[in-house]
Amino acid sequence: MTMDHGAANFRSGALFVARATAVWLVSLLAWAAPYLPVDDSQVLERLPGGTATQLRELRAMKAASSEAPKDLARAIALATADIRASRVEGDPRFLGYAQAALAPWWKDPVAPTPVLLLRATILQSSHQFGPALTDLGRVLEREPRHPQALLTRATVLTVMGRYRDARSDCARLAGVVPDIYRIVCIAAIDSVTGNAGPAYETVRTTLRIDSAGRAWGETLLGEIAHRRGDPAAEAHFRAALAGERDIYVLGVYSDWLLDQGRAPEVVELVGRQTSVDALLLRLALAQAARKDAEAAVSTATLRARFEASLARRDTSHQRDHARFELALAGNPRQALALALDNWKVQREPADLRILAEAAAATGDAAALGIVKQWLAESGLEYPAVAALVGAKTPAK
Repeated sequence: MTMDHGAANFRSGALFVARATAVWLVSLLAWAAPYLPVDDSQVLERLPGGTATQLRELRAMKAASSEAPKDLARAIALATADIRASRVEGDPRFLGYAQAALAPWWKDPVAPTPVLLLRATILQSSHQFGPALTDLGRVLEREPRHPQALLTRATVLTVMGRYRDARSDCARLAGVVPDIYRIVCIAAIDSVTGNAGPAYETVRTTLRIDSAGRAWGETLLGEIAHRRGDPAAEAHFRAALAGERDIYVLGVYSDWLLDQGRAPEVVELVGRQTSVDALLLRLALAQAARKDAEAAVSTATLRARFEASLARRDTSHQRDHARFELALAGNPRQALALALDNWKVQREPADLRILAEAAAATGDAAALGIVKQWLAESGLEYPAVAALVGAKTPAK
């Protein structure tokens, strides 16, 4: 599938899935809440190789929905399929198609619950976390123990750094979903609030007993290990990729390889999936590290895409843009400005890292102070970031 540059701004970060239980990205966040099936017969994912078939099915669904645009059941099915396609294809345009499918209810504050959930999913992708949380709150007012709303809201709150509220939603999952979801939900918070070691062991032990959430759990384990400098990260990322080449996992695994000085493997890992900016960025970084001639082409392509996004006032990819400006374009002050703006919206470890790198490159005392304060207050164990800003590393 070809993509224009304007449609290529697929967010990095957050988002992975537990394929064994048909978990799919419900957002384009660095963390993505798993989808919880309500019917054992529900078909939620197909094995690799079925993409063409899925797209044909999607076109048929669109045609049927266009004949009855106010048919709620058809609209929900189509929007759900479009969101899933955005992950499988790495094409954010499908999120626009999903929004179009929900057009009759898009601005309705009392829309049906399935619409509110899908709308929240789409809103997250463009950093509209406030409206997304509003929709999720409306769902939970109707159904206080709605598992998907709880899990999705916990995910968004975690990305925003609102850990106490996120932990509350994770805890409310007890008894309403398989326990592995609650465990990984809480471990994700523990891993960035001073309890990375216990979180790692809890998830690893749980996966030995219950493999249902393996891809989600293995990705979290890989990220914890990466931050702590543990070489076990590679095995976890490889396990998370088993069965399907998930875009989010490809990105975080590429970051680990880059940190290990293994740029040639990034080129091989990313392959031709350069329509996704997050992956093209990793490829360009690897090419630059290898001093490949192709690095100039990749860098120019990224520059054009980021400029087009700025023209559209699309700020949903500021973290990657900041990395680009710092590592490839040689503009540390522009990188710092982008990193600071990004930090106002989302506060994952990767967001803190680019902020620390840009702050260190410019010597900006205020930005260095922001990083130091977050490390001290959150308890995040990230020695590489602490070293950049001269902060003490929490004792393990």
